[in-house]
Amino acid sequence: MVDSTSIKSLAQQCGADLCGIASNHRFDHAPAGFHPTDIFPECQSIIVLAKGAIASTLQAASIVPYSHFNDVITQMHDELLYRFSLELETLGIRVMPVPVDDPYLFWDAEKREGRGILSLRHAGMLAGLGTLGRNTLLKNKDWGNMIRLRAVLVNILIQQDPITTEPACPSDCTLCLEACPSGALDGKTANQKKCRNHSQTTTARGFHIIQCNTCRKVCPQHLGDKRILRLHNN
Repeated sequence: MVDSTSIKSLAQQCGADLCGIASNHRFDHAPAGFHPTDIFPECQSIIVLAKGAIASTLQAASIVPYSHFNDVITQMHDELLYRFSLELETLGIRVMPVPVDDPYLFWDAEKREGRGILSLRHAGMLAGLGTLGRNTLLKNKDWGNMIRLRAVLVNILIQQDPITTEPACPSDCTLCLEACPSGALDGKTANQKKCRNHSQTTTARGFHIIQCNTCRKVCPQHLGDKRILRLHNN
């Protein structure tokens, strides 16, 4: 088994803010067709990378900054994923990088429900990067829910991280459920049709815009401990 220290150091050098590792056996309850070995039969370990998003964009009076920089971090993350995968290959490791949700292979047009080839938020949870809140978002203790995820499947067994056991949400907090404008949240899942119909739109010029981030914004823990500390010190 390979020690995870060198792998995580390499991920950091390539630009990752967080890196967690899980064995493929932690995904044994994944739906049929969405297990890591359905993507890469040789897969033994899953390396999950995260980058922090600009949390202050949640406070913008315009919907443009949040939407635009969501696209920016997507491109940055793909570059990170590409560089990290190449570096692993130079070490003789066979890799399979997993992009963000799209392009979808699974799409239910009636429900407007899509699934990426691997659920990155569940991968992040199984790799010890955080827990899933009632808003269905992955929340990291230090970075809050303003993070973006990617994954690399590898053909070697790497020391995995412990799964976080602390609850993502206080037992009595239902702010995201109450604030969701489309009523898409029930505390366990998100109704994608309701969410997409409200949160995604196209401008008159044809630009794709994310016009709702309420479930992230109202979460009292959306910043995470590290960012809250920085803000208090400035």
